[in-house]
Amino acid sequence: MDIRKIKKLIELLEESGLAEIEISEGEESVRIARYSQGVAVVSQGTPSPAPAPVAAPGTAAAAAARPGPAAAQVPAAHDKNLVTAPMVGTFYASPAPGAKSFVEVGQEVRVGQVLCIIEAMKMMNQIESERAGTVVAVLAKNGEPVEFGQPLFAIE
Repeated sequence: MDIRKIKKLIELLEESGLAEIEISEGEESVRIARYSQGVAVVSQGTPSPAPAPVAAPGTAAAAAARPGPAAAQVPAAHDKNLVTAPMVGTFYASPAPGAKSFVEVGQEVRVGQVLCIIEAMKMMNQIESERAGTVVAVLAKNGEPVEFGQPLFAIE
């Protein structure tokens, strides 16, 4: 199923206030469920009577729920200085294992510069900066799953 269709379904779920949506196209099916934290989860595979979500709520949401100093350092998801994940997938900070990261904390970035890669459905998607500035934080861990809308970078 096309990633654009999945993004559209996530937007529809957020706008409608529905708790869950499931769509089948031939042999493929997608189930998107909203959790209480407002995180959308996408599960994909062949149709089954009761499919279970593949991903858990985002690590940023889990960190924000934890009390203590770590919770104070996680920026709010609505912050304009954040670069958020445009899709569900696996975050990669470098183009290949063992290679230098695309960007590091303290580095100046420009509009259109590649910040990371998100692997979704066996496709590598380059995530580019939508603003110029300095990277002040990398909020995702290399090789870890990320959710739609999860903060990845803070740029000032």
